[in-house]
Parts: sequence; structure tokens; C-alpha cells
Amino acid sequence: MQIRSVGIDLGKTTFHLVALGDNGKVLLKKKFTQRQLIAFTANLQTSLIGLEACSGAHFLDRALRAQGHDVKLIPAQFMKPFVKSNKNDRLSWQDIAGSSTTSSRHALAAQFT
Repeated sequence: MQIRSVGIDLGKTTFHLVALGDNGKVLLKKKFTQRQLIAFTANLQTSLIGLEACSGAHFLDRALRAQGHDVKLIPAQFMKPFVKSNKNDRLSWQDIAGSSTTSSRHALAAQFT
């Protein structure tokens, strides 16, 4: 099965990743440290990756773009329509993956410093 989009929920020390297939079905769920995540995505086929925009997302955006992925930073206020229940890391990663495939008008550009 082909991975259509990936959602990554960022935390201080752990990152949750979910990969969705063509029909929106969850193909993969994993929990990583930052170093493990960058190594894992280097071996992943190039795909659309959605991240909730925050201060740590810009570093990860640059690292993923260097690997050839198409990255979308989505502001938190535009994540609301995709959240199915109370926010926690286990539920929000799938919401991020789903929202990354919709209209890109709310996506942010990465900040380079």
C-alpha cells in the first residue's frame, strides 16, 4: 500500500507519527525521539508530511525538506475542524495527517535563520 500523507505530532522529547494510505486508512503508527524520527523519515518514501506549526516545527521542516519530503506547517487554529475529541498526542497525530491533505491556503512557510 502506498503512503499518501504523514502526520507528525511534536512534543518536547517524543514525536508521534502516523502514515495514511490512499483511502485514508492508517498504515503506520510509531513513537520516536527526534534523532530516531529523522533517521526513519530518511528511509521513508517521499510524501506529504503535515506538522502543527510551533517553534520546534521549523527545525524539523528544514530537515524533512532536505530529505525530499513535501512539508506543510499548519497553524493550530486551523487544526480545530479536524480534531475528533479532546486533544492528546495519541489522537492529534491522525488529525494532523488528515488536515495536511486538504487545502493549502492555511499552510505556513518555514522560517530560516
